[in-house]
Amino acid sequence: MTPASVAIIGAGMAGLSCARVLADAGLRPVIFDKGRGVGGRLATRRTSDGLRFDHGAQYLTAKSAAFAEVLSAMRSAGAVAPWQDGSQREHLVGVPGMSGVAKYLAQGLDIRQGTELLGISRVDGRWWLQIAKTPQPFDAVVLTVPAPQVLRLLGPDHAFAPALSAVHMAPCLTLMAAFGPTAPAPFLTCRPADGPLSWIASDSSKPGREGQGTWVAQAGPDWSNQNLERDMPDIAHLMLPLLCSAVGVDIDQTQHSTAHRWRYARVITPLGAPFLQDSSKTLFAGGDWCIGARAEAAWTSGKAIAEDVLRQV
Repeated sequence: MTPASVAIIGAGMAGLSCARVLADAGLRPVIFDKGRGVGGRLATRRTSDGLRFDHGAQYLTAKSAAFAEVLSAMRSAGAVAPWQDGSQREHLVGVPGMSGVAKYLAQGLDIRQGTELLGISRVDGRWWLQIAKTPQPFDAVVLTVPAPQVLRLLGPDHAFAPALSAVHMAPCLTLMAAFGPTAPAPFLTCRPADGPLSWIASDSSKPGREGQGTWVAQAGPDWSNQNLERDMPDIAHLMLPLLCSAVGVDIDQTQHSTAHRWRYARVITPLGAPFLQDSSKTLFAGGDWCIGARAEAAWTSGKAIAEDVLRQV
C-alpha cells in the first residue's frame, strides 16, 4: 500500500494517537469527528457560570515505558500535572482540564469537527466516505469509535462483525455538582464499596482548577444500564442525593447539578488484540475496547495502527 491519504474517524485518544504518529512520520491524516471538541472521554465540561468539570476520564497513569515517555513530554509542556489525591500511584491530570491532554496531542493535526460519517464503501481500490452530502476518497481508513458503533457502520455481514460482537462495553452516567467553597470535603476521591455510585472525586482539588466545591460522581454499570435512557435532568435528580449523602453536604447547598451520559464508557470484555485489519490492509478499527478500560489502552491501539500503516507505505 502506498497511501496518499488516510482518514481517521473519531478524535478521541486512539484517533489522536494514530494521527500523531502518522503526522510525525510525514503523512497528512485527516480526522473526522461528529462532536464539537477533541478528546472523546478526555473531556472537560464548562458551564455558563464559569464552572469546570472533568466528566469523563479522571486521570492518567502509565504502565508502559512508551506511554510514560508521552506523559513526561506532556508534563514538561505543562499539559498535565500530578494530582495529589492520596493514592499510592502518581495520577496525572490535564491542565486546566482533562481536555488539555487532547489539545496537546491535537496540535497541528487536520481535525474536522461536526462531521459525522454516514457510510463507507470501497470502489476501485479506494475507500469512499459519505461525509454529509459529499463522498470523499481515501486510500486507508481508521475507525476509532466504540466497537458497537463500528459494527453499526460496517454492518453485520462485514468480516469484522464476529470480533466486534464479542466486545462488551458498558455505559456510565456521570453527575457534575457544585456546592460552593464552604461545603464539606471529607475526601478527595472515593470508590464506594456498594450502592449506585462507583467513583466520587473532588474535581476542584485538581491542579489548575478555578473555584472550589465542584464534584464529579460516576454511577456503576448496573445502575447506569438501568437508568440509561432517562433524560439528563432526571438522572441528575436521582444522582444528586447519592452524592450529597456521600460527601455529607445538605442538598440545599447545591449551586449547580447536571448529568452526562457516556453510552460506551467501560470496556468489560476487550478484543484481546491492538486492532482489527481487513484483508486489503487498508481498513482498521481500534480503540480502548481492543485492550482494556484505560486511556493508555486507546493510545496504544492508535499507535499500533499507525505503525502498521507506516510499514506498508
